[in-house]
Amino acid sequence: MEALWRALSRVQLADRELADVLGEVTRLAAGHVPGAESTSITLLRGDTPTTAAHHGEMAPAADELQYERGYGPCLDAARAGVQIRIDDMHTEQRWPDYTARVVAVGARSSLSTPLPYQGSSIGALNMYSTRPAAFSSASSTGAAREVAEVVAVAVANADAHAQLTDHARNMQLAMESRAVIEQAKGVLMAQRHVDAEGAFDLLRAASQRYNRKLRDIATGIVASTQQPPR
Repeated sequence: MEALWRALSRVQLADRELADVLGEVTRLAAGHVPGAESTSITLLRGDTPTTAAHHGEMAPAADELQYERGYGPCLDAARAGVQIRIDDMHTEQRWPDYTARVVAVGARSSLSTPLPYQGSSIGALNMYSTRPAAFSSASSTGAAREVAEVVAVAVANADAHAQLTDHARNMQLAMESRAVIEQAKGVLMAQRHVDAEGAFDLLRAASQRYNRKLRDIATGIVASTQQPPR
């Protein structure tokens, strides 16, 4: 467990794409969690699951079998916020149609751990093994929870960064829109001999008449004054 903590503490979260961070974490999980041979991270956006990262091919294949059905150990762990362990796919009774098919991709046992975020769960960390009872020890379940917390922090950081980026982009667009509208008002004031309020009323009336955005009307007016003479 100490080696896992050291490895996780060295994972850089800032200034990296989320996919890169999650890819590194799944590799660490496969290398440090006892029993793990193939790992994946399922994220829920609304109620839609996606495999955000994986290490090895067994994990995404097992995940997809659950996505097709809309239920299974990794989805139930993500939605309910509880850790779910399957010791033997051959004897597991909770998801018989899933377990009957997942053995074909090589999975014999699995461990799905929810990703905690603001009092709820945003997905699950999934681990699969070709051996039965590969995750029956406390060290496996404890290590999985440690990895899941790091994944949740990485996702939260990425979401916060995306929100800031979107906000900055929206602010820039708003400033550009305001600038071109002010330019168009100046053109109308000069051409129609109206004041600023009258110019804005003309813009708004044209926007409603032609069912176009105010910014697009303003852009057209400004562009018409910048066309080279023939």
